[in-house]
Amino acid sequence: MKLVTYQLETEIRLGAVRDQDIVDLTAVAPDMLTLIEGGLALLAQARQVVETAVSTFPLASARLLAPIPVPRRNVMCLGLNYVEHAKESYTARGQETKIPDFPIVFTKATTAVTGPDAAIPYNPAVSEKIDWEAEMGVIIGRAGKNITPDQAMAYVFGYTIVNDVSARDLQVQHKQYFKGKSLDGSCPMGPWIITADELPDPHHLDITSRVNNVTKQASNTSLMIFNVPAIIYHLSRGMTLLPGDVIATGTPSGVGFARNPPEFLAPGDVVECEVEGIGVLRNTLAFA
Repeated sequence: MKLVTYQLETEIRLGAVRDQDIVDLTAVAPDMLTLIEGGLALLAQARQVVETAVSTFPLASARLLAPIPVPRRNVMCLGLNYVEHAKESYTARGQETKIPDFPIVFTKATTAVTGPDAAIPYNPAVSEKIDWEAEMGVIIGRAGKNITPDQAMAYVFGYTIVNDVSARDLQVQHKQYFKGKSLDGSCPMGPWIITADELPDPHHLDITSRVNNVTKQASNTSLMIFNVPAIIYHLSRGMTLLPGDVIATGTPSGVGFARNPPEFLAPGDVVECEVEGIGVLRNTLAFA
């Protein structure tokens, strides 16, 4: 299923996309986190409603929000999880490339999360070096700690797309990722969550980004240094993962700051992040 959180007039509701329509699922669960926490039994109820629903309405008539508009805690992210991105990043900084032996983990604040077609705020008084990063997102389906790699995929609820929008000048100023990754609206997510059963192999998917219809990133999730089981294994060591946790699995090469000359987003630029089998996440940079 393609599960969405959507706004219809003033109401925020849970639904599923069927063809070009939305089937409302609010009778099954009031929101996405409740559905995820309900496990396989509640998911089966939702699937039955989608399959048998007679009443639907056009997808185009609803405003899609981030699938989880307010995650229960910060979005967990991997840095330098593609070899070519690691190379371009170190080269741009005039440093020797070092491929990580362990995942580089940082987080984005929950207030950074925004939805498909929402504006990415631009305030030149805060940052003038706003960059794009297309990533596949993993949604955790049940609580777990010390999860082994061979168990890990059973903990995946589904997948989405994340644009890890980054203020590169703030990253340099603050000497770490969090502030430069957590500006309001700097974590577009969506357009939906596709459930794990409909995407059985997340490790052979094309991943691309485009700015104003010009391709900037073009890679494949097979090139991740740490795949989904490895990521879940490392994150869950001594730390409980919770239902609804969002993990952004890293971006491939082609980001703006590493280009020669560097490129950054400007107001009016349209950024599209696409992951094969999931969909397209589209956002526009706009003055805050």
